[in-house]
Amino acid sequence: MIERIWSGSSLLYLALLPLSWLYGLVSALIRLSYRCGLRKSWRAPVPVVVVGNLTAGGNGKTPMVIWLVEQLQQRGYRVGVVSRGYGGKSTVYPLVLGPNTTTREAGDEPVLIYQRTGAPVAISPNRSEAVQALLQQQRLDLVITDDGLQHYALQRDFELVVIDGVRRFGNGWWLPAGPMRERAARLNSVDARVANGGVAQAGEIAMRLQAREAVNLLSGERRPAAELTQVVAMAGIGHPPRFFATLEKLGVDVEQEVAFADHQEYQLSQLAALTPAGQTLLMTEKDAVKCRAFAQPNWWYLPVDAVLPPGQAEQLLQGIEKLLAQ
Repeated sequence: MIERIWSGSSLLYLALLPLSWLYGLVSALIRLSYRCGLRKSWRAPVPVVVVGNLTAGGNGKTPMVIWLVEQLQQRGYRVGVVSRGYGGKSTVYPLVLGPNTTTREAGDEPVLIYQRTGAPVAISPNRSEAVQALLQQQRLDLVITDDGLQHYALQRDFELVVIDGVRRFGNGWWLPAGPMRERAARLNSVDARVANGGVAQAGEIAMRLQAREAVNLLSGERRPAAELTQVVAMAGIGHPPRFFATLEKLGVDVEQEVAFADHQEYQLSQLAALTPAGQTLLMTEKDAVKCRAFAQPNWWYLPVDAVLPPGQAEQLLQGIEKLLAQ
Protein backbone atom coordinates (compact mmCIF):
# COMPACT_ATOMS: atom_id res chain seq x y z
CA MET A 1 0.00 0.00 0.00
CA ILE A 2 2.73 2.47 0.94
CA GLU A 3 4.43 1.92 -2.43
CA ARG A 4 1.19 2.81 -4.23
CA ILE A 5 0.78 5.94 -2.14
CA TRP A 6 4.36 7.09 -2.64
CA SER A 7 4.35 6.34 -6.35
CA GLY A 8 1.37 8.65 -6.89
CA SER A 9 -0.99 5.88 -8.01
CA SER A 10 -3.20 6.33 -4.94
CA LEU A 11 -4.92 9.49 -3.70
CA LEU A 12 -4.60 8.36 -0.09
CA TYR A 13 -1.51 10.54 0.16
CA LEU A 14 -3.87 13.55 0.44
CA ALA A 15 -4.89 12.44 3.92
CA LEU A 16 -1.25 12.40 5.00
CA LEU A 17 -0.31 15.81 3.63
CA PRO A 18 -0.68 17.69 6.94
CA LEU A 19 1.88 15.36 8.50
CA SER A 20 4.14 15.84 5.49
CA TRP A 21 3.97 19.62 5.81
CA LEU A 22 4.92 19.29 9.46
CA TYR A 23 7.81 16.97 8.55
CA GLY A 24 9.04 19.43 5.91
CA LEU A 25 8.78 22.37 8.31
CA VAL A 26 10.70 20.62 11.07
CA SER A 27 13.38 19.46 8.61
CA ALA A 28 13.81 22.97 7.23
CA LEU A 29 14.06 24.49 10.71
CA ILE A 30 16.69 21.96 11.76
CA ARG A 31 18.82 22.68 8.73
CA LEU A 32 18.39 26.44 9.19
CA SER A 33 19.43 26.18 12.83
CA TYR A 34 22.78 24.71 11.79
CA ARG A 35 23.26 27.29 9.04
CA CYS A 36 22.65 30.14 11.48
CA GLY A 37 24.87 28.67 14.16
CA LEU A 38 22.05 28.06 16.62
CA ARG A 39 23.13 24.42 16.69
CA LYS A 40 26.75 23.39 16.72
CA SER A 41 28.23 21.13 14.08
CA TRP A 42 31.59 19.40 14.29
CA ARG A 43 34.31 19.34 11.65
CA ALA A 44 36.57 16.31 11.55
CA PRO A 45 40.33 16.75 11.09
CA VAL A 46 40.10 14.59 7.95
CA PRO A 47 37.78 14.97 4.94
CA VAL A 48 34.28 13.54 5.36
CA VAL A 49 32.33 12.15 2.39
CA VAL A 50 28.60 11.63 2.89
CA VAL A 51 26.81 8.99 0.80
CA GLY A 52 23.11 9.52 1.31
CA ASN A 53 19.74 9.80 -0.34
CA LEU A 54 16.68 12.01 -0.47
CA THR A 55 14.12 9.23 -0.24
CA ALA A 56 13.25 6.47 2.20
CA GLY A 57 13.69 2.88 1.08
CA GLY A 58 16.47 1.04 -0.71
CA ASN A 59 18.36 3.06 -3.30
CA GLY A 60 21.60 1.10 -3.57
CA LYS A 61 23.45 3.30 -1.10
CA THR A 62 25.39 0.53 0.64
CA PRO A 63 26.83 -0.95 -2.60
CA MET A 64 27.90 2.58 -3.50
CA VAL A 65 29.69 2.97 -0.15
CA ILE A 66 31.46 -0.36 -0.65
CA TRP A 67 32.51 0.66 -4.17
CA LEU A 68 33.94 3.96 -2.92
CA VAL A 69 35.83 2.34 -0.07
CA GLU A 70 37.35 -0.33 -2.31
CA GLN A 71 38.30 2.13 -5.05
CA LEU A 72 40.00 4.48 -2.58
CA GLN A 73 41.76 1.59 -0.85
CA GLN A 74 43.16 0.51 -4.21
CA ARG A 75 44.62 4.00 -4.56
CA GLY A 76 46.41 3.61 -1.24
CA TYR A 77 44.14 5.66 1.00
CA ARG A 78 43.22 4.71 4.56
CA VAL A 79 39.43 4.89 4.64
CA GLY A 80 37.09 4.65 7.62
CA VAL A 81 33.30 4.30 7.58
CA VAL A 82 30.73 5.56 10.06
CA SER A 83 27.04 4.76 10.22
CA ARG A 84 23.97 5.25 12.38
CA GLY A 85 23.72 1.48 12.69
CA TYR A 86 20.01 1.12 11.91
CA GLY A 87 18.59 -2.10 13.32
CA GLY A 88 21.43 -2.51 15.81
CA LYS A 89 20.98 -2.38 19.57
CA SER A 90 24.41 -1.86 21.01
CA THR A 91 24.74 -1.31 24.76
CA VAL A 92 27.45 1.27 24.16
CA TYR A 93 28.06 4.03 21.61
CA PRO A 94 30.20 4.74 19.75
CA LEU A 95 30.87 1.12 18.80
CA VAL A 96 33.91 0.24 16.69
CA LEU A 97 33.22 -3.01 14.85
CA GLY A 98 35.42 -6.05 15.27
CA PRO A 99 35.46 -9.62 13.91
CA ASN A 100 32.95 -10.76 16.53
CA THR A 101 30.53 -7.83 16.28
CA THR A 102 27.02 -9.07 15.48
CA THR A 103 24.31 -7.51 13.36
CA ARG A 104 22.16 -7.41 16.48
CA GLU A 105 24.69 -4.98 17.95
CA ALA A 106 25.67 -2.93 14.91
CA GLY A 107 22.95 -3.45 12.30
CA ASP A 108 23.25 -5.32 9.02
CA GLU A 109 24.70 -2.67 6.73
CA PRO A 110 27.73 -1.72 8.89
CA VAL A 111 28.60 -5.40 9.37
CA LEU A 112 28.28 -6.01 5.62
CA ILE A 113 30.57 -3.06 4.83
CA TYR A 114 33.10 -4.21 7.43
CA GLN A 115 33.17 -7.78 6.12
CA ARG A 116 33.33 -6.83 2.45
CA THR A 117 35.97 -4.09 2.66
CA GLY A 118 37.99 -4.74 5.81
CA ALA A 119 37.81 -0.99 6.47
CA PRO A 120 37.45 0.23 10.06
CA VAL A 121 33.77 0.89 10.80
CA ALA A 122 32.14 2.63 13.76
CA ILE A 123 28.48 3.28 14.54
CA SER A 124 26.69 5.83 16.70
CA PRO A 125 23.50 7.91 16.54
CA ASN A 126 25.96 10.80 16.86
CA ARG A 127 28.17 10.28 13.84
CA SER A 128 30.70 12.80 15.10
CA GLU A 129 31.39 10.49 18.04
CA ALA A 130 31.78 7.58 15.62
CA VAL A 131 34.37 9.51 13.59
CA GLN A 132 36.30 10.43 16.73
CA ALA A 133 36.28 6.80 17.91
CA LEU A 134 37.87 5.69 14.64
CA LEU A 135 40.50 8.43 14.71
CA GLN A 136 41.46 7.58 18.27
CA GLN A 137 42.33 4.06 17.20
CA GLN A 138 44.18 4.68 13.93
CA ARG A 139 45.28 7.16 11.31
CA LEU A 140 42.83 7.72 8.46
CA ASP A 141 42.99 9.79 5.30
CA LEU A 142 39.24 10.28 5.05
CA VAL A 143 35.93 9.04 6.45
CA ILE A 144 32.86 7.95 4.50
CA THR A 145 29.52 8.17 6.26
CA ASP A 146 26.94 5.62 5.19
CA ASP A 147 23.75 7.68 5.06
CA GLY A 148 23.68 10.88 7.08
CA LEU A 149 22.89 13.43 4.38
CA GLN A 150 20.39 14.96 6.81
CA HIS A 151 22.71 14.60 9.84
CA TYR A 152 23.97 18.18 9.87
CA ALA A 153 25.70 17.85 13.25
CA LEU A 154 28.63 16.42 11.28
CA GLN A 155 30.18 18.78 8.75
CA ARG A 156 31.01 17.27 5.40
CA ASP A 157 33.38 18.06 2.56
CA PHE A 158 31.68 16.08 -0.20
CA GLU A 159 28.04 15.02 -0.61
CA LEU A 160 27.03 12.16 -2.91
CA VAL A 161 23.34 11.31 -3.35
CA VAL A 162 22.21 7.92 -4.64
CA ILE A 163 18.90 8.02 -6.55
CA ASP A 164 16.69 5.08 -7.43
CA GLY A 165 16.79 5.49 -11.21
CA VAL A 166 13.51 3.64 -11.67
CA ARG A 167 11.32 4.96 -8.86
CA ARG A 168 13.02 8.38 -8.77
CA PHE A 169 11.16 10.58 -6.23
CA GLY A 170 7.67 9.09 -6.39
CA ASN A 171 4.97 11.71 -5.85
CA GLY A 172 7.59 14.18 -4.60
CA TRP A 173 6.09 14.74 -1.15
CA TRP A 174 7.83 14.60 2.20
CA LEU A 175 7.28 11.64 4.51
CA PRO A 176 4.79 10.15 5.23
CA ALA A 177 2.65 11.23 2.25
CA GLY A 178 5.60 10.62 -0.05
CA PRO A 179 9.09 9.10 0.10
CA MET A 180 11.05 12.35 0.42
CA ARG A 181 13.32 13.22 3.33
CA GLU A 182 14.20 16.46 1.57
CA ARG A 183 12.81 17.94 -1.62
CA ALA A 184 14.45 17.25 -4.97
CA ALA A 185 15.82 20.81 -5.08
CA ARG A 186 18.41 19.66 -2.51
CA LEU A 187 20.23 18.00 -5.42
CA ASN A 188 21.33 21.44 -6.58
CA SER A 189 23.68 21.73 -3.60
CA VAL A 190 25.34 18.28 -3.61
CA ASP A 191 28.66 17.39 -5.22
CA ALA A 192 27.63 14.23 -7.09
CA ARG A 193 24.44 12.40 -8.08
CA VAL A 194 24.38 8.68 -8.86
CA ALA A 195 21.36 7.02 -10.47
CA ASN A 196 21.02 3.34 -9.61
CA GLY A 197 19.30 1.64 -12.54
CA GLY A 198 16.81 3.20 -14.92
CA VAL A 199 18.04 6.02 -17.14
CA ALA A 200 20.47 8.54 -15.67
CA GLN A 201 19.39 12.11 -16.22
CA ALA A 202 21.57 15.10 -17.02
CA GLY A 203 24.28 15.57 -14.41
CA GLU A 204 23.84 12.08 -12.97
CA ILE A 205 26.34 9.22 -12.95
CA ALA A 206 24.82 5.96 -14.16
CA MET A 207 25.20 3.02 -11.80
CA ARG A 208 24.10 -0.59 -12.07
CA LEU A 209 24.32 -3.52 -9.70
CA GLN A 210 26.18 -6.49 -11.12
CA ALA A 211 25.62 -9.88 -9.51
CA ARG A 212 28.50 -12.20 -8.70
CA GLU A 213 28.21 -15.97 -8.36
CA ALA A 214 25.92 -17.26 -5.62
CA VAL A 215 27.75 -18.26 -2.42
CA ASN A 216 26.79 -21.02 0.01
CA LEU A 217 26.57 -19.65 3.55
CA LEU A 218 28.11 -22.75 5.14
CA SER A 219 30.67 -24.11 2.69
CA GLY A 220 31.59 -20.96 0.78
CA GLU A 221 31.03 -22.84 -2.49
CA ARG A 222 30.37 -20.56 -5.46
CA ARG A 223 28.31 -21.28 -8.54
CA PRO A 224 26.26 -19.31 -11.11
CA ALA A 225 22.88 -18.46 -9.59
CA ALA A 226 21.10 -19.89 -12.65
CA GLU A 227 22.44 -23.34 -11.73
CA LEU A 228 20.57 -23.36 -8.43
CA THR A 229 17.35 -25.39 -8.47
CA GLN A 230 14.03 -25.19 -6.64
CA VAL A 231 14.84 -21.68 -5.47
CA VAL A 232 12.89 -19.83 -2.80
CA ALA A 233 14.10 -16.22 -2.95
CA MET A 234 13.94 -13.95 0.09
CA ALA A 235 14.92 -10.32 0.63
CA GLY A 236 14.76 -8.09 3.68
CA ILE A 237 15.99 -4.88 2.07
CA GLY A 238 14.54 -1.46 1.37
CA HIS A 239 13.14 -2.49 -2.03
CA PRO A 240 12.88 -6.31 -2.37
CA PRO A 241 11.50 -6.24 -5.96
CA ARG A 242 14.95 -5.10 -7.14
CA PHE A 243 16.49 -8.35 -5.88
CA PHE A 244 13.77 -10.49 -7.43
CA ALA A 245 14.16 -8.66 -10.75
CA THR A 246 17.90 -9.36 -10.65
CA LEU A 247 17.24 -13.08 -10.23
CA GLU A 248 14.85 -13.03 -13.18
CA LYS A 249 17.48 -11.37 -15.38
CA LEU A 250 20.00 -14.02 -14.34
CA GLY A 251 17.61 -16.78 -15.42
CA VAL A 252 17.10 -18.17 -11.91
CA ASP A 253 14.07 -20.48 -11.69
CA VAL A 254 12.33 -19.04 -8.62
CA GLU A 255 9.46 -21.03 -7.15
CA GLN A 256 8.53 -18.46 -4.50
CA GLU A 257 9.44 -14.88 -3.60
CA VAL A 258 9.36 -13.81 0.04
CA ALA A 259 9.78 -10.16 1.04
CA PHE A 260 10.66 -9.10 4.57
CA ALA A 261 10.91 -5.67 6.16
CA ASP A 262 14.19 -3.80 5.86
CA HIS A 263 16.60 -4.64 8.73
CA GLN A 264 14.44 -7.67 9.59
CA GLU A 265 15.86 -9.83 12.40
CA TYR A 266 15.65 -13.54 11.54
CA GLN A 267 15.25 -16.77 13.46
CA LEU A 268 16.27 -20.26 12.30
CA SER A 269 12.74 -21.65 12.55
CA GLN A 270 11.36 -18.72 10.55
CA LEU A 271 13.69 -19.24 7.58
CA ALA A 272 13.77 -23.03 7.73
CA ALA A 273 9.99 -22.98 7.28
CA LEU A 274 10.44 -21.33 3.86
CA THR A 275 11.99 -24.51 2.40
CA PRO A 276 10.05 -27.40 3.98
CA ALA A 277 10.91 -29.78 1.13
CA GLY A 278 14.63 -28.96 1.12
CA GLN A 279 14.47 -26.34 -1.63
CA THR A 280 17.29 -23.85 -2.10
CA LEU A 281 16.96 -20.64 -0.08
CA LEU A 282 18.59 -17.72 -1.93
CA MET A 283 18.95 -14.38 -0.16
CA THR A 284 20.73 -11.04 -0.44
CA GLU A 285 24.18 -10.57 1.06
CA LYS A 286 22.66 -8.08 3.49
CA ASP A 287 20.37 -10.85 4.76
CA ALA A 288 23.22 -13.36 4.84
CA VAL A 289 25.27 -11.42 7.40
CA LYS A 290 22.38 -11.87 9.85
CA CYS A 291 22.04 -15.62 9.23
CA ARG A 292 25.59 -17.00 9.36
CA ALA A 293 25.34 -18.17 12.98
CA PHE A 294 22.50 -20.59 12.17
CA ALA A 295 22.94 -21.10 8.42
CA GLN A 296 21.81 -24.36 6.80
CA PRO A 297 23.47 -26.30 3.94
CA ASN A 298 20.77 -25.25 1.44
CA TRP A 299 21.15 -21.51 2.10
CA TRP A 300 22.88 -19.31 -0.49
CA TYR A 301 23.33 -15.60 -1.00
CA LEU A 302 23.97 -13.42 -4.05
CA PRO A 303 26.64 -10.69 -3.71
CA VAL A 304 26.28 -7.64 -5.95
CA ASP A 305 28.76 -4.93 -6.92
CA ALA A 306 28.15 -1.36 -7.96
CA VAL A 307 29.43 -0.70 -11.48
CA LEU A 308 29.97 2.83 -12.83
CA PRO A 309 31.11 3.96 -16.30
CA PRO A 310 34.93 4.20 -16.19
CA GLY A 311 35.12 7.84 -17.26
CA GLN A 312 32.51 9.06 -14.78
CA ALA A 313 33.96 6.85 -12.05
CA GLU A 314 37.41 8.37 -12.53
CA GLN A 315 35.99 11.89 -12.46
CA LEU A 316 34.14 11.14 -9.21
CA LEU A 317 37.23 9.69 -7.56
CA GLN A 318 39.39 12.61 -8.67
CA GLY A 319 36.86 14.98 -7.12
CA ILE A 320 37.26 13.22 -3.80
CA GLU A 321 41.05 13.02 -4.14
CA LYS A 322 41.16 16.82 -4.42
CA LEU A 323 39.97 16.97 -0.81
CA LEU A 324 43.02 14.98 0.25
CA ALA A 325 45.40 17.33 -1.54
CA GLN A 326 44.16 20.40 0.33
